[in-house]
Amino acid sequence: MDKQATANQWDVIVIGGALSGAATATLLHRRNPKLRILILEKSAKFTRRVGESTVEVSAYFLGRVLGLTDHLVDKHLVKQGMRFWFSNEHADSLEACSETGPSYNVRLPSYQVDRSVLDEEVLRRVVAGGAELKRPVKVTDVVLESGGQQKVSWQDAEGNTSGGQARWVVDASGVAALLARKNGWLKTNQEHPIAACWGRWVGVKSWESRELRERFPEWSERTQGVRGTATNHIVGKGWWSWWIPLAGGDMSVGVVYDQRLMELPAGDSLSERMQSFLMQHPAAREIFSEPTVRTGDMHHRRNCSYQSTQMAGDGFVLVGDAAAFLDPFYSPGMDWVSFTASGAAELVGGCLRGRPAKARVARYQERFSLCYDRWFRALYRDKYFYIGDHELMTLAFRLDLGTYYLGVLSQPLKYGEETLSVPAFARRGSGLAAGLIGLYNRRFSEIARGRMVRGTWGRRNHGQYFPFVSYQIDKRLFWRVVWALGLWMILEFKEGWRTWFRKPPAIPVERA
Repeated sequence: MDKQATANQWDVIVIGGALSGAATATLLHRRNPKLRILILEKSAKFTRRVGESTVEVSAYFLGRVLGLTDHLVDKHLVKQGMRFWFSNEHADSLEACSETGPSYNVRLPSYQVDRSVLDEEVLRRVVAGGAELKRPVKVTDVVLESGGQQKVSWQDAEGNTSGGQARWVVDASGVAALLARKNGWLKTNQEHPIAACWGRWVGVKSWESRELRERFPEWSERTQGVRGTATNHIVGKGWWSWWIPLAGGDMSVGVVYDQRLMELPAGDSLSERMQSFLMQHPAAREIFSEPTVRTGDMHHRRNCSYQSTQMAGDGFVLVGDAAAFLDPFYSPGMDWVSFTASGAAELVGGCLRGRPAKARVARYQERFSLCYDRWFRALYRDKYFYIGDHELMTLAFRLDLGTYYLGVLSQPLKYGEETLSVPAFARRGSGLAAGLIGLYNRRFSEIARGRMVRGTWGRRNHGQYFPFVSYQIDKRLFWRVVWALGLWMILEFKEGWRTWFRKPPAIPVERA
């Protein structure tokens, strides 16, 4: 092989240098430091992106697997769980809104991260470890050859074209989903028609401000935890809003809604439309009184939920958002990165060591397709019908988080990082758990639709406070989940029976 051919030949080409691509390259290099890995990144520098929360699995992955704990503590914020704010016609102030959230600071680590800062750090480390990086370059074509050499072409900032070959290509191109779109694999989730509007804001009032403490002393004193660095969720009928603080003072604020249930109001700009909508909620009205949006940092996207019908082949694998996106609620995005990066490293690393590719590719495809389908049907299908009802959402939150701790988080904490290569709901026997979770979520949705028709939806959205005690992996966890299941049974016999034998009614779209 001549020098030019050798210079353009790699073992793995990774398309995309953000978290999913850089993490996969890190794990591959850790398995075999001699691998020639090329990372192609379209940006000269990562710009501001949506503020993002980790949950416990992704915090484990970032901290223990990638070794980023010191960076996370130094450059980002330690997260204090999730907190929910509800309202109805009786809630006329922040203190009157029903609240669900930790009564004390949480027990297991998670973080509020600035993705551009995090992505640069993960990419810097893998390049320092030996991976080659080309940026900024635009990938112009990928020619896949099953079992052979994959050909990738790209163009640099000056318009010069280049290309190279590798036995494996990792598509970590994010929502651009380069391979899925090019090959017609991208499939929008028609059962989950959510849209999102988001941006970064400055001048957002602190949940910990002295002003709020003096105006609402009972509200301030009823929790000993820190509200300000939690992911605060302001919720309503068919929608929820995230409030994620970032190191440096910015606040990432976004609204996600089910397009079957509502639409944002009309307006001249996205920021005005979003602010106008949020100001209808007493909690948002208090915290969002004098904000300023970061210039050029407002975004809107429809039909956010999707997946690639093909996630791997003999020579390529899709990771992170290039493979699928579920929903931002409960922050599953970086858990998905943790699973896909770990699974891809196992797949590609094993094949490059000479193990048969066919069975390994089929296993990756089966696991991650099954994970997406079960994850959606268990947790997200029709959830927006009850997401803003304090009674239903609080009970669902207790069950959702408890089953997450029991069945998902417990695996890496008990058995180590190798378990991350098998994603949630893809383990043997997990179909029963997914079915149970899907059952109670479906029932809560049906009860919520019945309440909408009867005019009782959100009846406890004012004057209620549920001081959630954070879960941990201990002997009490199982019984806490059983207790919550018992509360569900009581709800069924008190009210749920109304919808046992009736088809849920259609709910018309509301424009705010």
